[in-house]
Amino acid sequence: MPTIFTKIVNGEIPCHKIAEDERFLAFLDITPLADGHTLVIPKKEVDYIFDLEDDLLSGLMVFAKKIAPAIAQACPCRKVGVSVIGLEVPHAHVHLIPLNSMNDINFTREKLKPTQEELKATADRIRGYLI
Repeated sequence: MPTIFTKIVNGEIPCHKIAEDERFLAFLDITPLADGHTLVIPKKEVDYIFDLEDDLLSGLMVFAKKIAPAIAQACPCRKVGVSVIGLEVPHAHVHLIPLNSMNDINFTREKLKPTQEELKATADRIRGYLI
């Protein structure tokens, strides 16, 4: 059964897309820890990030590296943090999270509940800073 991320890749579930190429997709988390919280995934469905082929794993990080500066400009922060947890969805993914403190990347705290309009505005802002 395809994961929710595969359904997003296939266009079966909408997302607030930040960037995409033939192998990767970046989109906003709909229950973010911070404004601009972005998920970066390989389009190929693999559960565990360390089961990705080397070129796909390195490509995922290079793709994420292109997205992070745009997030930082659109959502002012001290740094954009990177987290890989892998328990939420059985599809390898990287969280890019605007950080101002260590607590900003604490996944046990309450998530934000932005509206679709707020998510769209955030995605538009981030895309506006992509090189």
